[in-house]
Amino acid sequence: MVGMRDVAKKAGVSLSTVSLVVNGTGYVSQEMRDRVEAAMRELDYIPNELARNLFSGRTSLVGVIVPTIRHPFFSTMTAELQRALAERGLRTMLCSTVDMRTGEAEYVDMLRRHMMDGIVMGAHTSHATDYWTSINRPVVAFDRYLGEGIPSVGADHEQGGRLAAAMLVRSGARRVVAVGGPRAQFHDFVDWAQSRRGAAGGHTVGKDTTFPTVRYHLTLERELRAAGVGYEYVEAGEVYDFRGYAETIRRVCERAAAGEVDAVVSSDLGAAFCVHEALRLGIRVPDELQIVAYDGTYLTSAAGMTITAIRQDCRAMAELVATRMSDAIRSEAGGVHGAGQGADTGEAGSGFVADRAGGDADDVGVRAILQVMDLFDDVMPVTVVPGATTRC
Repeated sequence: MVGMRDVAKKAGVSLSTVSLVVNGTGYVSQEMRDRVEAAMRELDYIPNELARNLFSGRTSLVGVIVPTIRHPFFSTMTAELQRALAERGLRTMLCSTVDMRTGEAEYVDMLRRHMMDGIVMGAHTSHATDYWTSINRPVVAFDRYLGEGIPSVGADHEQGGRLAAAMLVRSGARRVVAVGGPRAQFHDFVDWAQSRRGAAGGHTVGKDTTFPTVRYHLTLERELRAAGVGYEYVEAGEVYDFRGYAETIRRVCERAAAGEVDAVVSSDLGAAFCVHEALRLGIRVPDELQIVAYDGTYLTSAAGMTITAIRQDCRAMAELVATRMSDAIRSEAGGVHGAGQGADTGEAGSGFVADRAGGDADDVGVRAILQVMDLFDDVMPVTVVPGATTRC
């Protein structure tokens, strides 16, 4: 087996020079570096990754935790994250919590034992904030709040709800059905808002610390009801329950055929099922039924009709997540106190923050929307992508 001594002999340099080139540390002249690299190629030398990791104290490995990669949004987001992390010299280790129930605990254990350099948390967790803040290693939260000092990146779902509502109001929709996950998810906001009111200036949160995209549903409901438009939320199951979504959409479309529903808002997956069912039942889209997708992934162009969508910018969000992670890893390597944690969340974030409506948010859930988004370090605006499934 070829070792560094063989490379040093072939290149006519010292063993320490080969070590500096292999580990990317210290100064080596370009002429020396070229000789070492030429010898490595000629001898087909493969560096010992374990030894390099022990030398540098890093693995260049980042764990990415999502609910499932079967869902179009999470498959798109993880692909963008893998690309963005790779551009920063970091490799991705993926965990789908639906398929690996103990994945979250195992990845956190690996992080604590320095078997990876950081974790991007993009799945629901029932752990309290002190669990995540006690890790004291690089953690970046995607589309959720894990605790003070942990960087959070996400889309402006309140803006998304307002955009969807404005579009439906302009088009004359009167009976809107939103199809999404279990309504029980909404208690995150209630618990959080209530605990915030009772806290003496601290960032105390309720029993759950994650805030999924139910924000846009709450805003959509508020805006539509304020405009006098009928609104109903229908549960379709968890994000990975494709059969549940298909069955729920089938029932909603049967109601649309009977004239009880004239607009549906759902994820790309639910919207695609809706297009299929509407065409099967002979419902004219968008004249009799308007369909709005929320996510704006590839699926909106592959459903038989181009679906009007509220698009989350996965590429831009992935860039921000990767930058936050890279910065956290560098800070930890530099010995910065609290390495792996982000800037004080009491300050404005470095990302784009879209204008948010103030208004009289009497509902505790809506109040929580406005409050929790202020804890995010980077909030990316969403956009409307016009399609053939709405009248405007």
